[in-house]
Amino acid sequence: MIELSGVHKSFGENRVLRGVDLLIPKGQSMVVIGGSGTGKSVLLKCVLGLVRPDRGTITLDGVDVTKGDRDAFLARFGMLFQGGALFDSLRVWENVAFRLLRGSLKRPKAEARAIAVEKLRRVGLKPEVADLYPAELSGGMQKRVGLARAIAAEPEIIFFDEPTTGLDPIMSGVINELIREIVVEMGATAMTITHDMSSVRAIADRVAMLHQGVIQWTGGVAEMDATPDPYVQQFIHGRADGPIESVR
Repeated sequence: MIELSGVHKSFGENRVLRGVDLLIPKGQSMVVIGGSGTGKSVLLKCVLGLVRPDRGTITLDGVDVTKGDRDAFLARFGMLFQGGALFDSLRVWENVAFRLLRGSLKRPKAEARAIAVEKLRRVGLKPEVADLYPAELSGGMQKRVGLARAIAAEPEIIFFDEPTTGLDPIMSGVINELIREIVVEMGATAMTITHDMSSVRAIADRVAMLHQGVIQWTGGVAEMDATPDPYVQQFIHGRADGPIESVR
């Protein structure tokens, strides 16, 4: 469904992406792993068209992502942001229904609220949460609201940017389970960027490791532990010694 071929992106002298080739099949969950600063977020922004690659191509269903109707293109995506990225001045239901209250997806206010309440229910939050403000919620609840917002418009493709950052292990497990259930239920294509191996094992169908600007390894999640690739083995086991240099 999404194909990247020879994607390069530099910022001044910093060569972040150096020829990324990656295929994300329709209806599968692809998780991109790699250390901090390896370009995972830049890769995601390139797919969304928020950052234009210096060269190479990125296609969605065979169509270049940099061409065509941007609104129609972005309407196919949902996004769970790393920090939640909720609007402090909006109530929870208004955050969830943000896309349904404006633009090409606009719905009547009452309908948008009803959809928001249903999506909140789907992520385990009660209807009374809808009229609260983000500051009144715990970190785990905020993450659930972000997930509800990501699925509110029934997107075909959902991106998850470090979905468990800042959460304790129990809440991380809850969020991982919700993500997996929702992606399967919706039949969505998913792309997650993370360095949390518990998330990888919980939500991935396939895994790709980004290192030094290229995809170092890709394969099914069941193949990850058995691969002899030294970069993958060092990363997934958190070893200090190996081909990936650590800052000391």
